[in-house]
Amino acid sequence: MYKNGLSYANCTAMVFLTHLVMLAAILLRGQYDTPQDIMPLALAVIGLDVVYIAVLRLLYHQMTYTLDFLLLLLVNISVIFQSCFGGVGFAAKHFITCVAALVFCQLGFLLTRNHVWIQSKKLVLYILLGLLIVSILLLTGSRSMWINLGPISLQPSEFMKPVFVLLCATSIREQHEKKKILFFYVSLEMLILTAAFVVIVGLQWWCRDLGSLPTFAAAYGCALVCRLCYPKAKFSKKTVIVIGVIGAILVLLAVRFAPGYVQDRLSVDIWNQREGNGYQQCQALIAIAEGGLFGKGPGCGVLYKVFASDTDIVFSTICEEWGFLVALLSILLILAMLLLPMINKPRSYFHTTMILGVVAVVIVQMGLNIFGSCNLIPFTGVTIPFISQGGSSMVTSGFLMGMLKAGQSPVFRKPNPVGKRKVLQRKAVRHA
Repeated sequence: MYKNGLSYANCTAMVFLTHLVMLAAILLRGQYDTPQDIMPLALAVIGLDVVYIAVLRLLYHQMTYTLDFLLLLLVNISVIFQSCFGGVGFAAKHFITCVAALVFCQLGFLLTRNHVWIQSKKLVLYILLGLLIVSILLLTGSRSMWINLGPISLQPSEFMKPVFVLLCATSIREQHEKKKILFFYVSLEMLILTAAFVVIVGLQWWCRDLGSLPTFAAAYGCALVCRLCYPKAKFSKKTVIVIGVIGAILVLLAVRFAPGYVQDRLSVDIWNQREGNGYQQCQALIAIAEGGLFGKGPGCGVLYKVFASDTDIVFSTICEEWGFLVALLSILLILAMLLLPMINKPRSYFHTTMILGVVAVVIVQMGLNIFGSCNLIPFTGVTIPFISQGGSSMVTSGFLMGMLKAGQSPVFRKPNPVGKRKVLQRKAVRHA
């Protein structure tokens, strides 16, 4: 029995039961020719459940498996969603990226568990961030964010997210190395991080792709707050006011001097431009309304004909076929994974700030997609982690979940008993 009250068997039953119910819903309400059409999807989903749960049971002995089970539950739900858009089939490519996300979750967990080790690699992280930026400038073509390698497309800006979050994570030691510059107490490491953030902003601006910029801004904002509000730090209300004013001015300047396509999205009336700039959002809203609470049925929608139906407006596509309730439950599942670190409190300041950065990135990115599709904010064209199609996004999201998992069960350097014994023996010989 685990701290959260869920046994391994109960978690396993929950995952299997959820996926079986969704497969049964496809059988009863889905659009397909013969029941055999559902078999590849069913075998892939149940097979991945069995293999991943067995791997967790055999290879890992941790305080909690809850995040792993939630992640497995979510990625196979995503496979089921993506396999039904426009008719029941099997989204093999998306299934492969989901498996990669599970693998990278474990990789992110192993690489970030030891905060002492990962902090010692900050120079390597800055070099990696620089290489990703250079790859965007040199390998993506004319002011683009994508690297095309035949049938494979990579988005280096996605890989920058976990790297930047790790750079934003700080330790207690860094909080005691602040120096007063003008009216603020800052550390050299924070100044370097700020410079890196400015470079990222400039890169996004140059590539005319500002959709993911709020996610980097959210991670940087969390880093700034953690450094300013650290207990026992020299901190005043004046600092908050000054930073707030500076932030507001920067936002106003960004809106004022934003590129033309951004200005169009900020001012577009989608219903008067249903065949122009407002086409995707109009179709997305219509699909949500037609889907209602329970949807038209898996594979019975028409929004799949609209561009980016499986990525940028995937929330609306799910609402149309599966209903608003199912779409909402999938979002709540993501939020549940993000809330887990609050149940098992992180035991190091580094992991605390790392978790805050991960949560900020995922929530902001998810909010931009959903609220943009619903026309509550300007349409940005970013993906929902684990739900949308996209290999770079899936791998990055998996690594970020591994970082959350590391925050739940960190590892610390333990003294070497053999080495300590040798030191004591040498001291005894000297005294003799």
